[in-house]
Parts: sequence; structure tokens; C-alpha cells
Amino acid sequence: MDIGNFGLAYLGAGLGAGFAAFAAGFGIGKISAAANEAMARQPEAAKDIRGSTIVTSAFIEGAALFGVVVCLLIPIFAGSLVEAAKAAAGK
Repeated sequence: MDIGNFGLAYLGAGLGAGFAAFAAGFGIGKISAAANEAMARQPEAAKDIRGSTIVTSAFIEGAALFGVVVCLLIPIFAGSLVEAAKAAAGK
């Protein structure tokens, strides 16, 4: 497979994967900040807040991992589709 034909696909995949990871980190940071503030205001609810924070962070991390995997798989499938089309056309 020639990288020159798929350069933009690889660039887009890298940018998309990086954005997914950055957004997940930002989201988890915002959740953690809000949870710490809530625990400071109401210490008796710290156990419940901590549990929901962990579950929410896990969901965000799962979505981010899915986004990274999809972004990294797109050039592979795009490349195989283009190669199959070239083979079918006889080029």
C-alpha cells in the first residue's frame, strides 16, 4: 500500500485519535474537579460521590477508547477498499 495515496487518511486518523484522547482527559478532569468540590461541601456523601465518579469516568474512558480504535481503523479499511476497487477495475 502506498502511503502517498492515504496520507490525509492517516493524518485524519491521528488527529481524530488525539482529539478523542484529549477530550476524554478533559472530561474526566472536569468530573474529578466537580466531585472534589462536592465532597468538600458535603463530606458525608463522599462515598456515593466517589462511586458515581468512578463509574462515569469509566464510561468516558470506554467511549474514548472506542473513538481512538475507530479513528485508527478507518485508514486500514479505506485502504483495503481502494485496493479492492483498483483490482476490480484492473489497474
